[in-house]
Amino acid sequence: MDDGSSLRTLLVGIDAACDRVLAPLFEDDEVPTLESIYRDGTSGSLESQIPPWTASAWPSLYTGMNPGKHGVFGFLEFDGYEWDVVNATDVRERTVWEHLDRHDFSSVVVNVPVTHPPRAFDGAVIPGYTAPENPDCHPEGLLADVRDAVGEYRVYPDENAEDLGDAYSDCVRMRGEAFRYLADRFDPDFGFLEFQATDSIFHEAPDDEAAIRAIYRELDRQLGATLEATDPANVVVVSDHGMGPYDGVEFRVNEFLREEGHVETRRGGEGMPTWATVRDDSLKRGADADEYEPGLAKRAMASAAGLGLTSQRIGTVLGWVGLADAVAARAPTSLVNAGADQVDFPASSAYVRSRIELGVRINLEGRDPEGVVPPEEYEAVRMQLIDALRSVTTADGEPIFEEVRPREEYFHGPESERAVDVVTVPADFDHFLSATLHGEQFGPPSEPWNHKLQGTVAARGADIDHAGGLGDAHIFDVAPTVLATFDVPADERMDGSALPCVDSPGVDSYPRFERDASVETANEGVERRLADLGYLE
Repeated sequence: MDDGSSLRTLLVGIDAACDRVLAPLFEDDEVPTLESIYRDGTSGSLESQIPPWTASAWPSLYTGMNPGKHGVFGFLEFDGYEWDVVNATDVRERTVWEHLDRHDFSSVVVNVPVTHPPRAFDGAVIPGYTAPENPDCHPEGLLADVRDAVGEYRVYPDENAEDLGDAYSDCVRMRGEAFRYLADRFDPDFGFLEFQATDSIFHEAPDDEAAIRAIYRELDRQLGATLEATDPANVVVVSDHGMGPYDGVEFRVNEFLREEGHVETRRGGEGMPTWATVRDDSLKRGADADEYEPGLAKRAMASAAGLGLTSQRIGTVLGWVGLADAVAARAPTSLVNAGADQVDFPASSAYVRSRIELGVRINLEGRDPEGVVPPEEYEAVRMQLIDALRSVTTADGEPIFEEVRPREEYFHGPESERAVDVVTVPADFDHFLSATLHGEQFGPPSEPWNHKLQGTVAARGADIDHAGGLGDAHIFDVAPTVLATFDVPADERMDGSALPCVDSPGVDSYPRFERDASVETANEGVERRLADLGYLE
């Protein structure tokens, strides 16, 4: 790009970045460009939201609103007891680039989660996480142009790559190259470039320090090349949450609720969840879900489950003899589910739909399709659940939960009814919450590293008062802060406010966002990738 670049503000999203991850990289001079933004600008912790997971947190960041307003509470969107992976049609509020579009500013957005299918605005977008591998882009046909210009572009890493660090580093490189091509072509006022590999590597290989460092080194190269090419007046670095070790226990909430008399189960049927921790190896090789029909084996597993020989019990025995991993690599998900104890949602009074939601949903009569809890008993049941969950402790007597509270204390807005009824926040995010049924309430964490509440933010530039600081920065504050660098008032409905490091132009009343009707994601590849990373159990 020439020296006439119009880019006023570049927002750089680094999923899961936090002090714990960045400090050793800074100390070893692994990421000099990124470190310079922290050193020369203003920086600090950025508190995430509840729940602090990618699919809900990024929409909160780029709308400035809590999930009770934008409507995305996790990776899954529920319609009664049916589910689908969330997509952009589930985001029920205006994004920061759509606000800027209303004020005649253009944007280029690359790899930001939950932006597929894209909505029209002045500029360009290549969607990120929860999009299919070959996503629709805006403008139409953009992805082909990008691939012609920069070569291969993938949303997700090459699963056939021999080295995980190389596969993720390639994705990082593609993000930077695509953004610079689009910035040169569209000459935007605002840019949003997100890197997801920095989160995914911790879910797949948290102990692979070489891969982690390789990914961050490539990110730094791409950031440096992008700053040089676009010369933004301001650059803001943010993460959606932090990342760290889970040194506590795994608490299987539905198992607890089953023993408390709230969860009913079924065997050999189509109960929820309909995925499993044992993944279909044929899907991992890229085959379609309907290419494998287990037939007799599936029926046999269902019959065995009906007699009490469930997948969970078989898995326990295999674990004793050291064969669990070998069998897991070959057992199709549909076969495992056919033989599994599953939560019978319609028959249960309360349950965990998805561990990512961090909470319990009550099966309420008149709200849920086959609700069993009468409205007049709702508060009594909810308080019973809250009291029971607050009392849960580890073997050492330490509370599992830091907070167990009604949803209204975390979510407010027109979409709040879609949320869980009881929010459960694990103590220090040191315990792994699971929705699976294993016959036992406690076990070792399924993932040794996972999300933490404290992320990171850094800002540097012409419109950034480095001495002004960040105050108690929250993820909801990012959108109004970006708008402030354009002297655009924030939406009065935003839950955050401009950080002290920028001059706030105040708030304004904007017309209610009119979204398109929801469409299904229904993409087996997306579901499989989320499952492989532990987001779907």
